[in-house]
Amino acid sequence: MITRREMLQVGAATAALVAGGGSLTRAFAQQRLTQEELLKFDPLGNVTLLHVADIHGQLMPVYFREPSVNLGVGEARGQPPHLTGSDFLKRFGISEKSAAAYAMTSEDFSALAKSYGKIGGLDRLATVVKKVRAERDDKVLMLDGGDTWQGSLSANASKGQDMVDCMALLKPDAMTGHWEFTYGEARVKQLIEGLGFPFLALNIRDTEWNEPAFEAMKMFTRGGVKVAVLGQAFPYTPVANPRWMMPKWSFGIREEDVRSQVDKARKAGAQLVVLLSHNGFDVDRKLASRVAGIDVILTSHTHDALPEAVTVGKTLLIASGSHGKFVSRLDLDVQDGAVKGFRYKLIPLFADVIAPDAEMTAAITKARAPYAKELARVVGQADGLLYRRGNFNGTFDDLICAALLKERDAEIVLSPGFRWGTSVLPGAPITMEDIHNATAITYPQVYRMPMTGERLKDILEDVADNLFNPDPYYQQGGDMVRCGGLGYSIDVSKPIGQRISGMTHLKTGKPIEPAKEYTVAGWASVNEGTEGPPVWDLVEKYIAAEKTVRIAPNTSVKISGV
Repeated sequence: MITRREMLQVGAATAALVAGGGSLTRAFAQQRLTQEELLKFDPLGNVTLLHVADIHGQLMPVYFREPSVNLGVGEARGQPPHLTGSDFLKRFGISEKSAAAYAMTSEDFSALAKSYGKIGGLDRLATVVKKVRAERDDKVLMLDGGDTWQGSLSANASKGQDMVDCMALLKPDAMTGHWEFTYGEARVKQLIEGLGFPFLALNIRDTEWNEPAFEAMKMFTRGGVKVAVLGQAFPYTPVANPRWMMPKWSFGIREEDVRSQVDKARKAGAQLVVLLSHNGFDVDRKLASRVAGIDVILTSHTHDALPEAVTVGKTLLIASGSHGKFVSRLDLDVQDGAVKGFRYKLIPLFADVIAPDAEMTAAITKARAPYAKELARVVGQADGLLYRRGNFNGTFDDLICAALLKERDAEIVLSPGFRWGTSVLPGAPITMEDIHNATAITYPQVYRMPMTGERLKDILEDVADNLFNPDPYYQQGGDMVRCGGLGYSIDVSKPIGQRISGMTHLKTGKPIEPAKEYTVAGWASVNEGTEGPPVWDLVEKYIAAEKTVRIAPNTSVKISGV
């Protein structure tokens, strides 16, 4: 496919040069990458889909390390996107130490980051979108998979306004959502009214009238083809996030509603049906196998970045990564109401290679201006790489756990397994922007309360089932809750209630007793009225006291059943 070939061409030009472990200067590396090569594409057919997802409030280029552990269970075991590191490189034929390896895996991340620099930025995305639109004229649909308005200091402070204002310049044709709903019903409705394009969510109903709460579908004509775009918001929003923030909306996968909307679209003359989904990859893979008539699923939520389309029957699944690192381009040849051919490319937005769009740069500067001083304020320094992604732990989460153990005088800490949050390179300053990139939510209070050992085990078992239930329809995305002061073993092959064992109090080395109470701190509780200081204040205080943050290797989780 075109993606692998072109990725290899770009990678081959740089892989040998960085084989020495990242000693190549960034300037030299970027000479080997060009905007022309990154965007090179042999156009096909009469429709082009551009897809971005899970930007999580990131207006600027970022460092973001992809996971080194991303386990699949059931039929997904060992299948994309559940491949990482060298297995990922082998599966997709990507050269080690190449630009593509840096963008899509955790391999040699710190060293390669020094050569290739940051990725993303809405001004780089704007350059690509404008170029493709100019090339393809009336054939382009630009679609946003959601989780766009949340995940940064400025997004949180402006209640999503900074992202809405800047995204408007990209002129998306439609979007769906998930974390957007955590600003509350009133704010979501207010922002949607000013979007200028549809917010689609066929699977959300008004609980009072059991009627659709949002528009389900939008019909477009592109390249002479009638295209139906259906929106699917995150089905488990009121479970994964506070129900009290959206009390009048009910969610769900609602497979029958998806099927009904596909049939409705076809009867209305749609020649191409696209599901703009925030289900998560494995859920969408199952959905594609059960609902006929969907040509393309633009999947998001689980932050997967795949350089090839995955085919399920006649449905193409496209996964476009997160944090603004990538934009997907999918060209389709649609004839007689069917896709006769396609070409796909996952485009990494290398910030030192792609020229920023001046209009978007100005908008970003304006949006960040009220917070610029706080964003840049340095709190401490990172001794090693700080990152989040991984099924069981990440060093930034270990940092948060250490901060809460100390600042809340707790025996045990529980920190959510969010997949959003940028990376900080070894030796780099830790700014308030970095802290908020890992903590910026609308329910940040850090609680402190007693919990029995039995309750702690129940929590771990419940989260493990959300992640490792072999039926994708019971998976909610995200990663395992992070633990401070607590070690355990997990057998991912076991059923719920039997995965967790060997729970240990790390300070005393003693087993966790089911009936004994422990002082537990945590944050991001979905319970209304949770009291406590915001998590970012405690993390800032801890880092300031430490000055240089050193995170020891985390060996507290023993994994089996893989």
